[in-house]
Amino acid sequence: MTFSLTPAATREILAAAARSDAQGLPLRVAARQTPDGIDYGMGFDPATVEDEVAVFDGLTVVVGEPSRRWLADTVLDYVEIEPGRHDFIFVAAAPAAAPGCGSGGCAGCSR
Repeated sequence: MTFSLTPAATREILAAAARSDAQGLPLRVAARQTPDGIDYGMGFDPATVEDEVAVFDGLTVVVGEPSRRWLADTVLDYVEIEPGRHDFIFVAAAPAAAPGCGSGGCAGCSR
């Protein structure tokens, strides 16, 4: 699985599971493309046989097949958005450019 979590996100999710009686349930992470970008979601949900499964510091994470392409190389973090306000953020890796892209050295684009 190329999706990952920071230690801060893992700690907060495990704490949330304990507070909500979801302890022991995997965290399902999902994503889909929309006209405005990527919509991300997460919640506690049992795994299915089609899920990709990974464990991060004791937290089991499952990702269904439709979401895998949108979550590739994405990191879930838990950060302070503003003083006293914390939230989860999904940080997606920028797509890699082809070697030499933008240099005008090929006929593959109009640059």
